Amino acid sequence: MSAPARTGLDPVCGMTPRPDSPHTALHRGETYRFCSARCAERFRAEPERFLAAPAPHGGGSAAAAHAHAEASSASLARPRRYTCPMHPEIVRDAPGACPICGMALEPMDPSTTEEPSAELRDMERRFRLSAALTLPAVALAMGDMLPGAPVSHALDGLGPWLQLALATPVVLWGGLPFFERGVASLRTRHLNMFTLIALGTGAAFVYSALATAAPGLFPAGFRGHEGRVEVYYEAAAVIVTLVLLGQVLELRARERTGDAIRALLSLAPATARRVRLDGGEEDVPLDAVVPGDLLRVRPGEKMPVDAVVVEGRGGVDEAMVTGEAIPVEKVPGDRVIGGTLNGNGSLLVRAERVGSETLLARIVALVAEAQRSRAPIQRTADAVAAWFVPAVVVAAVVTFAAWALFGPPPRLAYALATAVSVLIIACPCALGLATPMSIGVAMGRGARAGVLFRNAEAIERLRAVDTLVVDKTGTLTEGKPRLTEVEPAPGVSAGELLRIAAGLERASEHPLAAAVVRGAEERGLSIPAAEGFDARPGQGVVGRVEGRSVALGTTALLAELGADPSPFAGRAAALRDEGRTVLFAALDGRAAGFLAVADLVKPSTPEALSALRHEGVRVVMLTGDHRTTALAVARALGIEEVEAEVLPDQKAAAVRRLQEAGCVVAMAGDGVNDAPALAQADVGIAMGTGSDVAVESAPVTLVRGDLRGIARARRLSRATLRNIRENLFFAFVYNALGVPVAAGVLYPFTGMLLSPMIAAGAMSFSSVSVVANSLRLRRVEL
Repeated sequence: MSAPARTGLDPVCGMTPRPDSPHTALHRGETYRFCSARCAERFRAEPERFLAAPAPHGGGSAAAAHAHAEASSASLARPRRYTCPMHPEIVRDAPGACPICGMALEPMDPSTTEEPSAELRDMERRFRLSAALTLPAVALAMGDMLPGAPVSHALDGLGPWLQLALATPVVLWGGLPFFERGVASLRTRHLNMFTLIALGTGAAFVYSALATAAPGLFPAGFRGHEGRVEVYYEAAAVIVTLVLLGQVLELRARERTGDAIRALLSLAPATARRVRLDGGEEDVPLDAVVPGDLLRVRPGEKMPVDAVVVEGRGGVDEAMVTGEAIPVEKVPGDRVIGGTLNGNGSLLVRAERVGSETLLARIVALVAEAQRSRAPIQRTADAVAAWFVPAVVVAAVVTFAAWALFGPPPRLAYALATAVSVLIIACPCALGLATPMSIGVAMGRGARAGVLFRNAEAIERLRAVDTLVVDKTGTLTEGKPRLTEVEPAPGVSAGELLRIAAGLERASEHPLAAAVVRGAEERGLSIPAAEGFDARPGQGVVGRVEGRSVALGTTALLAELGADPSPFAGRAAALRDEGRTVLFAALDGRAAGFLAVADLVKPSTPEALSALRHEGVRVVMLTGDHRTTALAVARALGIEEVEAEVLPDQKAAAVRRLQEAGCVVAMAGDGVNDAPALAQADVGIAMGTGSDVAVESAPVTLVRGDLRGIARARRLSRATLRNIRENLFFAFVYNALGVPVAAGVLYPFTGMLLSPMIAAGAMSFSSVSVVANSLRLRRVEL
């Protein structure tokens, strides 16, 4: 005689079985009752597993819920951490500048809320005021270049004082962050672009202030034809304003990198519907869900966490994970992923992984980590500054000392003027313009060609790409199923079969049904109404159309209805090998033929891949879709390397393996599941027709989703990098030639000194050369 049956919950699914449930199991002298035969079978196979697990419901896991709530509170209370994208060893609890390179720190921890950047708002305020004051300062300075210096005459000598009043807030307040970073770079002995900016603007401003307040310090050789000492307020103000503009653009770009994270986090619902011990249901915050909780997911709702189906069946759209638009049928025992969309069935699921353990949370972490690992193009400029800044400073110091010790009287005035000339001619204005000007023009040229670049590093790296990893669905293919074949049985016309099938499928929300209906509409067929529609998860649909019994679905469905689909088996198998999905049809209990649906290759894809192979680019397909479908598409496109049925984190890992093997990798994709790989790749390329998450995760977007844009983008990348090198030459040739002349090396032979005015002119001419050369990119052929 067995022990009395235990009352309470089913130890497998956590539901309350009926008192008269026949599904029982005896274990260690106790009888356990179950809500279904499946739960009883699973218990008999692994009884200790289910008895050791925490109670799978909200009310019975109060301790776990309390612990989870405490952990969530601790997580929320922990301050956000910030790091430098170029120096990840720098970690701070507040935003600011990197002590090594001076770049703005960015948050390490993903956040669901978009917090306004205090630093960005501050830089925007400084830029607006600086721009408003710099424009009149430049107008005053330019006015003095007109014949007869009419502005100076009109102001009766007050021009320099007015420029001083305009430039002082710009340099001392607008440029304060740059001076702070410049001083920090000297203190830490990590010289960078801000060192140059601080020295250049500081030297120009101090020199001009001295020339305004104490012009008698300067010898006659540094005076104009009317005996005035030239001032360079406009140079200092313009440099500060331009650098502020660059900082505003950089910080805005940094904020936009968080859009991908927020878009990913928004895929999970804010609440979950938890089933209580008494069978009632309640909506709870997602943070309150713990492993073992029973959750109800109604039709059209998103899965709150990674879980296993306990009761119910239905199609779940897992496109965010696999990229495949066709829903996957779920039955008890199958796993579901947080953020995926439940279709037309009500599911009871048991939470398995919550919080940071879910697949969606891991995708978020992968995207955030990969975005931070990018090395910006500013690394090149800082590497140049590492030797250029000390060389300029040493040259200025040596110049000052040489003139102070050996120069003609007044030695100090000559020493000061020549040292300032060295610093002014070495001012980083042209160096600062060399890359941004080329990048800005290239971005505009790319946009006209249907290629959008989000940052400079993508343009820099794209030319070096030797391996292109491509997603299948939506990238190589159109991304939505289309009707490709209609094969009727003898005695049935193709039009009649398609018309009746479309009438039945019009009542369904399945993507395959939409493809059938769209195919009928494109062929101009009138679609009748259906009656008695019934969707059978995992099998297909049945109903009545124009008084006839109609079924459309799998061979199992037709066999259940007594229809024999075997005459079409050979042709159907051949189509499946080509990546088609076959829907068998039955009319009035007899097999009537089949329809084939497929995600077709984009017309532009073969040409795009051919052009890339011609340039020596290796093409690898990486997809979450079934291997059979992936291989069929690969064969059609001549792609030899294929990895199929891979999850999002596995895609990122595959890209990382290629990088570790020495490849420079570009990843092209369009879905949420591609986001980690897009962020991990050296260059991520998103289809403009794809998901917002993919577009936000990738620095390059092909507006029309046309892969031919990659070849155009590579040609633009090569032209841009060539243009940048030319700009750097223009930026440095004047420095290389001008610094020795400004230091006075020609004075012993010719008696000629390069005054600060001429030094500023040479500096300006280098900037004009850089701008003019950059504009040539607007005419580059792609």
